Amino acid sequence: MPWVAFQPSGRRVEVPAGSRLLDAVVAAGLPIARACGAEGLCGRCGVRILAGDGNVDGPSEAEAATRRRNRLDPELRLACCARVHGDLEVTAPYW
Repeated sequence: MPWVAFQPSGRRVEVPAGSRLLDAVVAAGLPIARACGAEGLCGRCGVRILAGDGNVDGPSEAEAATRRRNRLDPELRLACCARVHGDLEVTAPYW
């Protein structure tokens, strides 16, 4: 199973391949905003991938549109949209 490490918290969890990154954050017990109910609309669950960016699927057009509409940094991924396929290291400013 792939793992996701969260910096700077130092927490790390294993998740089934294909899990949403948001599910890994919740499993790690870390806070994450999701005002839209994890529907990929609000853009509040943005995280930065520090390592393993090839181990997460690319952004869908819907995710890209949400990031543009909410003026998010293009390097951020929406945790509710990104699916984990291998080991990752991620960060968010509030961890």
